Amino acid sequence: MHAQRHPISLPESGGNFQLSSFHFGTPGRGKKVYIQAALHADEIPGMLVSQFLRTALLAAEADGSLVGEVVLVPAANPLGLAQAIHGAPFGRFDLSTGTNFNRAYKHVAGDLKVSLAGKLGADEGANVALVREHARASVASWQPSTDAESLKKILLGLAIDADIVLDLHCDNEAVIHIYTGTPLADAIAPLASLLGAHAVLLALEAGEEPFDEACSRLWWDLAAYFGPATPIPMACLSSTVELRGEMDVSYALAQQDASALLAFLAHSGVIAAPPPPLPVPLCAPTPLEGVAPLVAPHAGVLVFLQPLGARLAAGDAVADLIDPVSGATTTVHASVPGVFFARTAHRHLLRGMAIGKIAGATAFRAGKLLSQ
Repeated sequence: MHAQRHPISLPESGGNFQLSSFHFGTPGRGKKVYIQAALHADEIPGMLVSQFLRTALLAAEADGSLVGEVVLVPAANPLGLAQAIHGAPFGRFDLSTGTNFNRAYKHVAGDLKVSLAGKLGADEGANVALVREHARASVASWQPSTDAESLKKILLGLAIDADIVLDLHCDNEAVIHIYTGTPLADAIAPLASLLGAHAVLLALEAGEEPFDEACSRLWWDLAAYFGPATPIPMACLSSTVELRGEMDVSYALAQQDASALLAFLAHSGVIAAPPPPLPVPLCAPTPLEGVAPLVAPHAGVLVFLQPLGARLAAGDAVADLIDPVSGATTTVHASVPGVFFARTAHRHLLRGMAIGKIAGATAFRAGKLLSQ
């Protein structure tokens, strides 16, 4: 293993931030895997999982069972980790710009449609190598104008040519769920089974360029653009893995999740170890366009009537919202059948605030599909 330090801030800036990445295995030998945690810096579970991954990867490197390359970034957002408001960590948005740290990554397909014209052929493997070469060049040409953009360029540069990209997040309160591209549904199935995911949410384009999509969507965009005469496979399995909720930080859960990720690397041929049998999946993939958000119709005290992970029918009562002055109670119902996979940790809401999310099987939304 060797560590790299990546400067984020300009020398003349007021801060002095740098990103640390840890590199295991031999570049170019087998598949490349990129794993990062806490891109939203106040989402902690992945950082603890990374500590178990580091120990296991060191052991695999030492005993020769690591047959691929793994890049681990255990704290992907030094800028957000340094932010707090009135004593509370605040790592989802860059305070200087208001931008979500998991939005506005460069979608390199636009550059590659130009730079690859006339260069691709009938050899799929050669096309993959050429796309990765041009993708690296496209990221390198990105000219950041803020520290947040510099961070995004560094992260994307580390991941853009990987075979597997795992972006470890968590929700406010949630069961494990996964976001990935629609063409990657079959490839992500082993990971979903091993982690015990309650929802796998698929989209061709979620909107606003999140990190995982910046790594993977270029492949289906380019395949559609250049056509079947120049075959381009889905060469990057990229996903956002939501490791339950913000308070689900424990050694037991972190060890469990790290073991599942390592088992997935074994299934993927990155670690030379007998892969464990896959558990029965807890869910079938559903479209991200089918996620139904629940919002507060008025201010009040929130009381949940359903546990996380519940399978709901349309019309089922999910929560009560109680006006603390009048005592009037409004019951909020599921608008679609599906899995109640995420909810707010707040118990007093203002009108319009998020209550939770249900993963439905039927697409009905369009546009910006991710929460802010």
